[in-house]
Amino acid sequence: MTMVTPLYEGTFSVGKDENFIPIGRDDEPEKGALKIAINPFLIKTPDRVYLIDAGLGPFGHDTSCSTIRDNLEEHDLTEYDVTDIFLSHLHYDHMGGLAEQCDGFWELTFPDATLWTSKPDWEKNMSLDTFYDDKKTEFLHFLDAKADLAYYEEVDGSPYPDIQTRRIDGHTEYHRAIYFERGPHKYLMAGDVIGAVSSVNRKYAAKYDHNPEQSMKMRKELAREAYEQEYTIMGYHDPHHPLARLTDYSKRKGYTIESA
Repeated sequence: MTMVTPLYEGTFSVGKDENFIPIGRDDEPEKGALKIAINPFLIKTPDRVYLIDAGLGPFGHDTSCSTIRDNLEEHDLTEYDVTDIFLSHLHYDHMGGLAEQCDGFWELTFPDATLWTSKPDWEKNMSLDTFYDDKKTEFLHFLDAKADLAYYEEVDGSPYPDIQTRRIDGHTEYHRAIYFERGPHKYLMAGDVIGAVSSVNRKYAAKYDHNPEQSMKMRKELAREAYEQEYTIMGYHDPHHPLARLTDYSKRKGYTIESA
């Protein structure tokens, strides 16, 4: 039996200081801040346990990797059951749950998992003098030394028969869309290019994107693909409808969105 579900970690107000401050799902963010939910996605198949992106981990206000472990426990799983983790991109709110410090020492949250990422993206970030700040730089270098890294480019973007990835750029230079398809289960996760499902009906250029025009182009293209090929969209930053389908379309109103 295949199961696909979001592992909701909370909703946050995120200002220019990039500090993730917890708020309620229905609360407004602080003035000038963004409202961002965190939803890693769990996919359990008869033979493997996947995560798509890995949550915020210890990099928010009073947050830790215990949240993602507790969420797994609700599905009768532990961190040792996770076989593979697929990263859409290398922003810390999508990968922070991969490790944290315990008694001063970094430890992998998912010690038996293969970590899939883009090789040029990983090498680019590893070459930086500072990855956000000193703590996150230490975090990244620990992962480089201890995680079981594997690269999308070395398998033509297809780690397994039911997982395909596609480079879409936009939000980051090496951003990936991740597809899961197994029998009747069809899912598409596009990271921050479609962070919230409602964004498919909005045309906007986000200043926080590496290439705003590319993000707009891919958001439109991926939404059409999801609608025509009946993919359920995974909204990593969506506080209310992290899994949703596009069931109808009109030029005047855009897509009809139904929570899945």
